[in-house]
Amino acid sequence: MNFKVLYLIAIALPLTACLAQENNVNEEKAENSKSLNINKDSLTVVEFYRAHMGNNQPSRSTGTVGKGTLINGKLPPFYGPNFQYFDMNSYLSSRAFTHHITRDIILEAYQSLEKELPSRYFYLMELSSEEGGKLYPHKTHQNGLSVDFMMPKLKDGKDYYGLDTLGVNHYLLKFNDHGEYDKDPSITIDFDVMARHLLILNDKAEEKGYKIAKVIIKIEYKDKLFATEYGKKLKSSGIYLVQNLSPLVNSIHDEHYHVDFEKIK
Repeated sequence: MNFKVLYLIAIALPLTACLAQENNVNEEKAENSKSLNINKDSLTVVEFYRAHMGNNQPSRSTGTVGKGTLINGKLPPFYGPNFQYFDMNSYLSSRAFTHHITRDIILEAYQSLEKELPSRYFYLMELSSEEGGKLYPHKTHQNGLSVDFMMPKLKDGKDYYGLDTLGVNHYLLKFNDHGEYDKDPSITIDFDVMARHLLILNDKAEEKGYKIAKVIIKIEYKDKLFATEYGKKLKSSGIYLVQNLSPLVNSIHDEHYHVDFEKIK
């Protein structure tokens, strides 16, 4: 059975499977060892990255994020000094390709965050297929200019990673309208770090003639986001956060934030 089939099976698992896996997570170990342990699985993703690094030719996006393709897509590394891709099967199923500009924006932003927040670790989520097009179950992510980022979290005010090792099942976690984890309200979204990340992403994009076209988060989060130190700067930055979402789309953007980039006209 190939990795794509395995991934589609994994993403189709019911919520009960997510909760069962979540209960088995050793949260203390996850906090102390935030990145993937070096084992045969991690070596597999390194080999996959090396085999799919591609050539030096630029990428090209056609159409829109909702109906488009990606030509000469690029694969970011599975992990770096302060970040990791969130799911091995997703990565090996070719769901982490992106436009070369998007890749560079992502990696340069992580480099800046490493200097500003040296103790913080981040998780990158799904991007695009190698040739773009439909990426089930996403409605966008089709032309290499869409990215999902995992929400940074706190527990009792301290950096927290105990829920970040669930792989694709992370998309099924539930946080309430205040950004609190449904099963443990002491686990909350770090809105200030999220705002800081978005501002850096936009700065790196503008250096390359691009900008953030749209940010999708749960609508109820916007007031808490804008109330933080960096959230105030985000609110005055002109970066567009969606104003309205369907109930379904709104509910599934409680544990990750979606970013679309576009070329500055």
